[in-house]
Amino acid sequence: MVGEQRAFARSLRKKTTKAEDVLWQVLRGCRLAGLKFERQVPCLSYTVDFLCFERKLIVEVDGAQHGWFAEYDARRTREIEDHGFAVLRFTNSDVLTDLDRVKLRILTAAGYPAGHPHPRPLSRPGEGRRS
Repeated sequence: MVGEQRAFARSLRKKTTKAEDVLWQVLRGCRLAGLKFERQVPCLSYTVDFLCFERKLIVEVDGAQHGWFAEYDARRTREIEDHGFAVLRFTNSDVLTDLDRVKLRILTAAGYPAGHPHPRPLSRPGEGRRS
């Protein structure tokens, strides 16, 4: 099962949408505030578009076909969130027409203060700052 999931994820990386490509250029190589994202990653029994494991943050980019699978997407999101992950969903249009807002929502979900020009992560609950 795990081997099949990895092979499926690998095949998805080869046929990304334009919106996924645009967002990947923002997220890859820790380009967005140092957050380390991977793309098309097996997570539970699913393959997610983008995963920042350190922040337990998943970003999904939904094309037009996702409207037909709204119930499946909602169930999948609930199951992933039940395992402690936050899931952000954007449409292709969101990414292609308002990338700045998409980046801001990702940063906010990752715990960065909104509007800060060079965001620093906020402490997670139970974490202290080292001196």
